[in-house]
Amino acid sequence: MAGRATKRERYAYEPDYVTEPGEILQETIDSLGIKQKELAARTGYSPKHINQLIKGIKRISPEAALRLEKVTRVPARFWNNLEAQYQERKARLADCESSPGDLAWLREVPTKELIKRGAIEDRKDQPGLLQSTLTFFGVASVAAFRKGWGQHQIAFRKSSGAEKCTGGIAAWVRLAELEAASIECKPFDSRKFDAALRKTRELTVKVPDEFVPAMQKFCAAAGIAVVLVPEIPGSRVSGAAKWLTPHKAMIALNLRGKRNDLFWFTFFHEAGHILNDGRDEVFVDVDYADDPREQAANQFAGAMLIPAIHDDELPDLKSKSAVRSFANRIGVHPGIVVGRLQHDKIIPFTHMNDLKDRLRWSED
Repeated sequence: MAGRATKRERYAYEPDYVTEPGEILQETIDSLGIKQKELAARTGYSPKHINQLIKGIKRISPEAALRLEKVTRVPARFWNNLEAQYQERKARLADCESSPGDLAWLREVPTKELIKRGAIEDRKDQPGLLQSTLTFFGVASVAAFRKGWGQHQIAFRKSSGAEKCTGGIAAWVRLAELEAASIECKPFDSRKFDAALRKTRELTVKVPDEFVPAMQKFCAAAGIAVVLVPEIPGSRVSGAAKWLTPHKAMIALNLRGKRNDLFWFTFFHEAGHILNDGRDEVFVDVDYADDPREQAANQFAGAMLIPAIHDDELPDLKSKSAVRSFANRIGVHPGIVVGRLQHDKIIPFTHMNDLKDRLRWSED
């Protein structure tokens, strides 16, 4: 005795690929021995209407799908899904018809570097690469990128040097925010963050294997995701601060400059943005920025690392032993003191650099 037919066996056509619904409808009625005129009579539609469904002139509506189910015994959900998939496919094909201007935008973005890092798909065709890159940035079009990432989201407009590498800076910031989004943080608390900064300052004397996880832990407890992302070649960016949600912010760092004094100054600089500036822009640490907010963040970082009460002592620090003694007394790495002395032109930039620690990525 033959077994009961399965659901798939009872319905002749349920293909797992996307094609024009009208073609499948024609194949279905052909297999059932039904002509278009007969289908029209059975469904209550005019022969013209059925012909337009088959030719793709008309879409298969939910109502039509129910009528076709009764006649063909192919579920309405199949016709509905087939139509939806087909329309989505048409929209995707239309979306991939990029203008020359949109394709030219790809030259502004370090796509080879993003492919190397696995951030975007390695597409050989330019339209496909464009779509992959837009998806990476979370925008629907090049125009949307320029309006968001190129104008409002990144606060470096007063730095002419930075404006020339917007694509590289935006790519680095995007890599950072994607990583930061995966870090679990407590809701932001400014008092806890202030306490975290003071504990983090004590870490400046530690080695990276110790201070990186500790600073990330301290900051996450206060609502800040700290991420370290290798720089994009040519982007000239050292750090960034951005609010990801109303209750979570990000501080992104790399090792541009390679010295620990610059690393720590950048961290506290970005922290100053988090504490003292608005939440609507991304603050990016680049060369030659003359924004007053950048200057204020510089002052915040300098005061956090070497409090102002010690300013009068700095001109007397002319020897390595004096620098080490002073750094030990105030609880920071001596390289940070050297960096401050060089910045204030108390000593030349060529002096005492051996007191600084050189930082490098673990894979270097």
